[in-house]
Amino acid sequence: MTAESVVGSAQRTVRRLITYLLLFALVVIAAVGLSGLLGRLLAGGTELATGDVAGLARSLAFALIGGPLAALLWWVVWRRLDDETERASIGWGLYVAGMYVLALVLATSNLLSTVATLIGGQSLQWRLSLATGVVWAAVWAWHRWMWRHPRRRPLDLLDVPTVLGSYIGLVIGVSGAVTALSTLLDAALRGALAAATVGKPWWVSTLQSLAWAVGGGLVWWWHWKHDGGRRLRGDLASVGLIAVGVLGAGVLTLGGAGVTLFVLLRLAFDRTEPMDQLLEPLAPAIAAAAIGSLVWVYHRGLARDSSEAIRQGSRLVTSGVALVAAASGIGVIVNAALAMMASPLAGSGARTLLLGGISSLLVGGVVWWLTWKPLEKSPAGASGPAGGSGNWQNARRIYLIVVFGLSAVVAVITLLVIGYRMFEYFLGDVSGGSVVDRIRAPLGLLVATGLVAGYHFAVWRHERAVTTAAQPVRRPTVGHVVLVTGADPAPLHRVIEDTTGASVTVWRRADVGPGAGADAGRLAAELAGKLEGVTGRQVLVTVGPDGRIDVIPLRG
Repeated sequence: MTAESVVGSAQRTVRRLITYLLLFALVVIAAVGLSGLLGRLLAGGTELATGDVAGLARSLAFALIGGPLAALLWWVVWRRLDDETERASIGWGLYVAGMYVLALVLATSNLLSTVATLIGGQSLQWRLSLATGVVWAAVWAWHRWMWRHPRRRPLDLLDVPTVLGSYIGLVIGVSGAVTALSTLLDAALRGALAAATVGKPWWVSTLQSLAWAVGGGLVWWWHWKHDGGRRLRGDLASVGLIAVGVLGAGVLTLGGAGVTLFVLLRLAFDRTEPMDQLLEPLAPAIAAAAIGSLVWVYHRGLARDSSEAIRQGSRLVTSGVALVAAASGIGVIVNAALAMMASPLAGSGARTLLLGGISSLLVGGVVWWLTWKPLEKSPAGASGPAGGSGNWQNARRIYLIVVFGLSAVVAVITLLVIGYRMFEYFLGDVSGGSVVDRIRAPLGLLVATGLVAGYHFAVWRHERAVTTAAQPVRRPTVGHVVLVTGADPAPLHRVIEDTTGASVTVWRRADVGPGAGADAGRLAAELAGKLEGVTGRQVLVTVGPDGRIDVIPLRG
């Protein structure tokens, strides 16, 4: 590629990025202006030019100046998309995907907010949210048409709208479902009067949350089922499945289950607060655990039916989430135990802290045990899914190293905190309580991370030793090799050692010719082929000036 072609390619790339960034900004400006004007129209003709003159002027400028400019620039861009290189550019794919996702989020949130406000029936704010939702819904439909266009759609990042749209809808739907179920359970557990918010009956809040749940579910279904998001197997789809469906849902489930168990333990052993306050976190926790578990089980099932890499990722992520919960529980238990030892009359505060640590340890520990299976033997090359044990071993070792490394970092930080608090105490600062009160929280974290780091380091060392012991011992097929070459001997030296296991002596040719400049990779590959099957105590390998290789077994 000539210098002129490189410069020309760079100029086209910069031109495209600037064009699409400008188009993106102009479309946003025009949509904001149209939203403001439509909102004023819905509010009534008398308010169109009164009240907020500056806001009206801004909306008019955005709509009447930004709109035509956006339309003109889009027309210029659209005409160029007959060229396949334009459609294949990263700029066009980024623009369509970015604007599609932005419009989807704004349209969905504003339209669902309109429905929720109308259900409440106490605000006129629905007009502005409806105007914004309608305008951005039109922008979304316009960009969806371009994204699906048979001849001018992007050739790069084509799956991004489907994947992101699926998980945006899932997050919105799950949030609405958790809130709706939480309000309903709260009304059942604590009574309709206790569940009511400021002047709002509990059923109104439930219906509003259901509107968000149904709307998010529709967005998820449209992209997941209608657009085929479930069938995608690209990198982004795999990351979304693991990050949202497994990691996010796992955190939601374990968090809800841990708080639920904590409230139950307090009801049994720590009734120091009024019943109404004790039950307050129970409904949201049950709702989070219930909805999160449904999403978690569904996506873990998808992961099990997917490729080996996704199965491994799902298992390791689940194990990691549970490990964090269990380690946090250990740290809190140590913290509470130190508080009780330092002050036997600490009372309900330390007991409540202890119960919180126990609940986190039980929930996280059980899930970690079932997922990680610490008692299951993991011999080298035999663990993990059938047919892919090597990849599973590599992923497992990376996980062990990451966990050990992060635990070591946290341990160092907590050691510094403990040292700081101790020096602070011994230097005369008595405002923070006794030395135990100062260090019990970081000390509990240090104990937890120390246990985690020690266990995972021991597992890593054990599996490394097993793998090393299981590798076959290479027996030398050649005793000694004399290498005569004028080329760089290093790659040839490595090939001889790896292929034969022999020691090597290098002699440099005096008649250095074209062979000295021959391609080292080609020479190494050719030499490896010629050494296969060669045996003997002494072997002479010569590389001629023309790059020819001769392998000569010797008697001696």
